[in-house]
Amino acid sequence: MHKPVVVGRPVVSRVLLVGQAPGDKEPVFGRPFAWTAGKTLFKWFHGALGWSEDETRDRLYFAAVCRCFPGKKESGGDRVPDDDEIAACSRWLAAEMALLQPALVLPVGKLAISQFMPTAPLNDLIGKKYRIEFRGHALDCIPLPHPSGASPWHRMEPGKTLLRQALALVARHPAILG
Repeated sequence: MHKPVVVGRPVVSRVLLVGQAPGDKEPVFGRPFAWTAGKTLFKWFHGALGWSEDETRDRLYFAAVCRCFPGKKESGGDRVPDDDEIAACSRWLAAEMALLQPALVLPVGKLAISQFMPTAPLNDLIGKKYRIEFRGHALDCIPLPHPSGASPWHRMEPGKTLLRQALALVARHPAILG
């Protein structure tokens, strides 16, 4: 008789972190936010909550708007998924939301934020908590900027202050505390 193979730990999280799409390194390492943007993201959580990368991965469920690496832009950098790619992957995010029924969603970056809220400048969105409904599920939403090295938004004002405000809201949220 063969024993089943368990890959990873079961996830029981009330917090769903939603990124844009995997980069080219994520399939190699087998986990989301595995490269430069991840290093920044995990520094944010360490600074605000005292969590290591492993603790953050254990406490949050990581999802993405687009499930596959969309490829590189001709000018360099990762390409943003197009509307057809987003639509093709939308059932995954809907299923994850239905299964987990999170109390809090943390959309990371403009593309992820746009899946949950109307499009607006980051200065108007970051640093606030919103009560939203996503496909019939009511939950809180605290948008975060993308931690990409290509984006200076989170490294200069007002982005630095708004990011600190957003992370403080995350740290005080009941889904994090309880």
